[in-house]
Amino acid sequence: MLQRVTRASVQVDGATVGRIGPGLLLLVAIAPDDDADTVVWMARKCAELRIFADDDGLMNRSLLDTRGDILLISQFTLYGDARKGRRPSFIGSAEPELAKQRYEEFGALLADMDIDVEWGIFGAHMEIESVNDGPVTLILER
Repeated sequence: MLQRVTRASVQVDGATVGRIGPGLLLLVAIAPDDDADTVVWMARKCAELRIFADDDGLMNRSLLDTRGDILLISQFTLYGDARKGRRPSFIGSAEPELAKQRYEEFGALLADMDIDVEWGIFGAHMEIESVNDGPVTLILER
């Protein structure tokens, strides 16, 4: 899930571990069949998606154009399935070892595009604060 933000931060155990100004808050869930090609696609899509306003107020600029930041948060619960019963199932999420590997590959690809990436801590209980920049929230899936 991607949110356009004016600012966002993440805390773990009361300490701020990541903070950004204008850019994107990315809540990232990895599926068992997400491979290296999927991660490359996700990185390019997030960096190049034209969702920032140009001088005329139209969404014609990308994160690369605006030189915005990314706050990257692992969020396996996005694959939660609550259709049955009263407790969500998370079997749609990748196993932690694969998920962490893909999450780190994803962040490294974004950083290689000269994007400032701040990170949450994989597997930690995180408190995330964000101020959305307009109602721009998207779910990206390949």
